[in-house]
Amino acid sequence: MRLTIIGGGPGGHTAAFAAAKQGMEVCLVESQSIGGVCLNHGCIPTKTLRASADCALQVKRMAEFGIDGIENATVNMATIAKRKNAVRDILRTGLLKTCQNLKIRLINGRGRLLDSTHVHVTTKDGEEVLTTDRVILATGSVHMPVPECPVDHTAILDSNDALDLTHLPKSMWVLGGGVIGCEMACIFKALGCDVTLVQRRPTLLASAHVDSDISTLIHRELRKQKITVLTERTLEQVRVEDGLVHGQVVASKYAKAPVQAKEFATESLLVTVGRLPNTANLGLKEAGVAVDEKGWIKVNDCLETSLAGVYAIGDVLGPKHVMLAHVAAAEGLCALENIMGHKTPMGYDVVPAAIFTSPEVGYVGLSQEEASKQGEIVAETFQMRELGKSQAQGDLPGFLKVVADAKTGRLLGAHMVGAHTTDMIAEAALAIKLKATVQDIAHTIHAHPTLSEGFYEAARLAYDDLRWVCSLFPLFFRVRIAPITWHWKKPCLKTTSIL
Repeated sequence: MRLTIIGGGPGGHTAAFAAAKQGMEVCLVESQSIGGVCLNHGCIPTKTLRASADCALQVKRMAEFGIDGIENATVNMATIAKRKNAVRDILRTGLLKTCQNLKIRLINGRGRLLDSTHVHVTTKDGEEVLTTDRVILATGSVHMPVPECPVDHTAILDSNDALDLTHLPKSMWVLGGGVIGCEMACIFKALGCDVTLVQRRPTLLASAHVDSDISTLIHRELRKQKITVLTERTLEQVRVEDGLVHGQVVASKYAKAPVQAKEFATESLLVTVGRLPNTANLGLKEAGVAVDEKGWIKVNDCLETSLAGVYAIGDVLGPKHVMLAHVAAAEGLCALENIMGHKTPMGYDVVPAAIFTSPEVGYVGLSQEEASKQGEIVAETFQMRELGKSQAQGDLPGFLKVVADAKTGRLLGAHMVGAHTTDMIAEAALAIKLKATVQDIAHTIHAHPTLSEGFYEAARLAYDDLRWVCSLFPLFFRVRIAPITWHWKKPCLKTTSIL
């Protein structure tokens, strides 16, 4: 079988590698660099800068840990950028070698869908029409332009520009308090920049899936880091004059009260307000591939588009799906399963998310707010500062929250904020996938001293709540009542069993 994939990001190259291993004849078309936004302008470069930012933060605390004599350390942005590029190049080279070893034809050009069996490719050397049996569209997304803040890639930046800076601005305003905006604000503040974060909504990380307690804590911690956070605000009359970005801070449409406009000036303005589908000149309309009102490609549960034999994966599906690199990779494997003749629907019920702010955020499953709308729940929180490992390494802010079904104890969601929570969330994802209960987690011995003990302790608190409710109200679960969130910190009554 011949498979043509347009887009070499996490979804595209994952599908390509798996298809080649199944013996398919694979052609991978990529207009820029293999790895897509994730490797070249997103996940990897951002986390490489995050590593340098963490080092800068740790240096400032060295005296606290008994290490003296390095108070005059400085940040070298040129070296940071060089290391970031080296990490990217190592990973990109690995992908290229894998393509070569699997005999995948990699074409550096722009693909355009003609019909279900033909793809037109334009390269610097000319044009070619590929004949194929199946097609996967994995072209991703691009920055959403903001007319009030026209990006010039010098003073007014998008996230790609920010990752390529070789000098550190003295001041930076960040427009957008979502994942990218909050991550960038933390990174550049840690490196020594004076940062102001402007968010049009009332809260940071405003998403139905982000627990409200996490949003509150991140807001508080950013302010502790001396990042100025302006919520319910936006920018107008933005212009570049005398090497600085000038404009006005005004109330956004979400503001609860009138706000007097104020002038601002900053060396750099970073615009991070959202993404649009990367479908320009992809030939969707001509080929008969349906899109929604915003241009995101429509697919069925098996990721097939309205044009039989053509599948779509990754960011190009839009926010109604989940726009994360690891989800794109999973979608690539799911699409391949269906191309091979299976009927495998793509599941989005267990998708862990990681946000690399300072402190980090990890979450999976339902938030407390989402779960409480579905029925009776138990929600318990354990503070990071109560862990010996947290005290030992000086990482105190944060908590670990579990949300469980009050009738069965089944884990519905886990929400973590603090050091290394992006790594720890995998345990919770596996627990939800296996339909584990808080009792299962409470009965699983966790190593000491570790940060993952916090997940265990939160589960124990939730399990104690369940036993207390059952012992006091044996007929509780036979009675139909309105949804209630049970949230006792220290149950007054326990059964005789320790576990």
